Amino acid sequence: MFEDRLDRQLRIPGWNQSVLERAKIGVVGDSDYLASHYLLAAAALGICNLVVIAPWLHEGLADTASQLNPKLRLTHVEGFYTHPMWDDIFRDCQLIVDLSQFGLANKLMLNRAYQDDVPLVRAFCYQKNNEQGCKVFTYRKGREWQELEEIVCARQLPGECVHDGILGIIAAGLALEDTKNVLLGWPVPSEVVSYKSKQVVIDSATKKICVVGAGALGNFVGLALGFSGFRHITFIDPDVVEVTNLNRQVLLHAGVGSNKAEILARRLNSMFTTEAVAVVDYLSRDSDISGFDVVFDCVDNFESRIVISELCQLTGKMLVSGGSNVAAGQVIVYSPGSNDGTPAELLGLQEIVAERQISSFRRLRESCIYRPEPSVIMTNQIIAGIMVDSYRLVLAGEQPANVFYDASSDLRFAS
Repeated sequence: MFEDRLDRQLRIPGWNQSVLERAKIGVVGDSDYLASHYLLAAAALGICNLVVIAPWLHEGLADTASQLNPKLRLTHVEGFYTHPMWDDIFRDCQLIVDLSQFGLANKLMLNRAYQDDVPLVRAFCYQKNNEQGCKVFTYRKGREWQELEEIVCARQLPGECVHDGILGIIAAGLALEDTKNVLLGWPVPSEVVSYKSKQVVIDSATKKICVVGAGALGNFVGLALGFSGFRHITFIDPDVVEVTNLNRQVLLHAGVGSNKAEILARRLNSMFTTEAVAVVDYLSRDSDISGFDVVFDCVDNFESRIVISELCQLTGKMLVSGGSNVAAGQVIVYSPGSNDGTPAELLGLQEIVAERQISSFRRLRESCIYRPEPSVIMTNQIIAGIMVDSYRLVLAGEQPANVFYDASSDLRFAS
């Protein structure tokens, strides 16, 4: 069962799951959501031994992590990392992940990484001068110290945190990407990886949202919406949950054999004040989306993405489209009345599938178990977080840029 759940990532060339399972990772958290998001994603990836120092963990995310990974051994010490005496807790850790937002912890962790020659993944969320975002940097002994000024927080002691669930999802994905690379001996970026957007205030409670696709992207879009106060969410998906989904479709762990949209809506309603509902069907050109303020495209195939793009263009609906594969992804926002093309037009999807019969896709579509492409959790959570962040920028009257993510590049993001 455990191996079946990890099937999609075991297909990645050079992947060594036993290294991830054997690794012991120390995590320094804060009073925000970031350590909880990281714990959930790490458990889904098959990391089994984590020692976390943090004042608290989100109960729903921690419970989901333990359900996803039956081998998970979690040691949680409630508190802040404020003294070198805590070092004994991290003894024998192959990697330290510092997710805190105060300078004392950052400096103590950097000093430990330097003295003991232990890799350190540093990730945090920030808000400053009307800007917000997250930064990630992996330190190894010998790297230039000038780079470290960007990743040490100005506030020296624990205090008020950037408590943003969307940024937490993105930062956790970036930190886990570097975690995986360090453990497997793969390259990490030589620069500080940074995602940033404008700090905004929105009224989210009344918006009616349609999420097409309740797979990996849909799961994390649902989480990000829940953490952001959105309540009225409709998930559309005809598929059932399979074991091989569970390395990335994190909220579906108790639903193997049941419909994805129904399980996802039920799980979100138990974790948040959402009033999510499910539609067990395909979105077609005849579907009625008139009651929604926005459509989130979280599907996993070009044919469906074309149908969604054309339907939103025809009905004048806002569309936030996300796509991901094992190492890359993109977020494209379509605003009715703009001169920009739909996501399908911008990505040239019509040309790609010109020889296919789109109308027959409903009959021919196979479930995920027959799809051979490798897939991991990180790109899905990063892209999904950016999708919801892009929508809240739209609600604040901003025009978000289309974002392209490449896990193999130093900068990771381009627009």
